[in-house]
Amino acid sequence: MLINQILERKNHKPIIWDAFFKADQRPKPLVIFCHGYKGFKDWGCWDLVAQEFVTANFCFIKFNFSHNGGTVKQPIDFPDLEAFSDNNYSKELLDLEDMITFLLSEENPIINEINPHQISLIGHSRGGGISIIKASEDKRVKKLVTWASISDFGMRFHPEEAISQWQEAGVMYVLNGRTKQQMPHKFQFYEDFIKNKDRLNLRSASQSLKIPHLIIHGKNDPSVPHQAAVDIHAWNQKSELLLLENANHVFGAKHPWEEEELPSQLSEITQKSIDFIS
Repeated sequence: MLINQILERKNHKPIIWDAFFKADQRPKPLVIFCHGYKGFKDWGCWDLVAQEFVTANFCFIKFNFSHNGGTVKQPIDFPDLEAFSDNNYSKELLDLEDMITFLLSEENPIINEINPHQISLIGHSRGGGISIIKASEDKRVKKLVTWASISDFGMRFHPEEAISQWQEAGVMYVLNGRTKQQMPHKFQFYEDFIKNKDRLNLRSASQSLKIPHLIIHGKNDPSVPHQAAVDIHAWNQKSELLLLENANHVFGAKHPWEEEELPSQLSEITQKSIDFIS
């Protein structure tokens, strides 16, 4: 297990990442986990999820998107709101691209633990959307699992009058209910979305997928309604859809998580994901 490793990048912010695996020098299927909006790699139960994949003999990677608000010294929560304000979807796609490329390179200290021909992505919430785009573009990705994924990157940008106010102010704020921070988004976030609107179309990306895709969503998700999963499945009818009764956006988890076992619903979808990728 490697924790809080640093991927340094020229002209870009570093990426903090973890690797969970059995150190036996035998190539294992690689799973890369992408956290969601206002998320981070150490949130809640993600370590326990990683351990389940290790038990199933995978190499499980999780990382912080470079502009998620964490830092190298403090990867948990959001000490760097300036970086958070500079985040956008293009930067997250570049982060994921750079992580995959690094993990398959000789610079990766655990390259001998990875089977480069068996790469899967798991994305939660907004990370699900990022994973769909990446999987549709990158032939190195062989399987895709999305948990409580969004179906529209543009859903945040309504109504039009709010866009005008945002442009005039230059920044808008979203309250983090847990940390009570006012999380800033500079207007460049919207500008990047408009500039890359075709690339960021989750409908067309889903329709173009040529790899197996498992879609999991809770029917009681208050953050991303489960209709998003129904839509994604309709766009790619070769995908597999699992809707969980009474499950919320994080499948019973919370931060911090102080129990030694996964909540039952998160345990269920973790095992379902392992079975699907296997």
